[in-house]
Amino acid sequence: VSGQIYSVVDQMPEYPGGMKECMKFMAEQIKYPAEAVQKKVQGRVIVQFVVDKDGSVMDAKVVRSIDPLLDKEALRVINLMPKWKPGKNQGEAVRIKYTIPVMFKLK
Repeated sequence: VSGQIYSVVDQMPEYPGGMKECMKFMAEQIKYPAEAVQKKVQGRVIVQFVVDKDGSVMDAKVVRSIDPLLDKEALRVINLMPKWKPGKNQGEAVRIKYTIPVMFKLK
């Protein structure tokens, strides 16, 4: 896979249905690790990934960690995402670095 990875472009990638759908998808997919619940670990894991030219999500990595259990779950959910509408620069689909928070909140 070649090609420059952008962080700012004319048209940012878009999750199908927008950010609200993205948050809904994550909320539905997250399985709070039992061990993290017992340890009362919660917070926001920041994940960075690349939205490829075809909209696929790749190279996800944690840029702000909370706990290894939550980090692992955040990455699992990000990697389950459907294809995004790819971002464009000067009308051409490009690879774009995207950062997103994954919330873990105990009820």
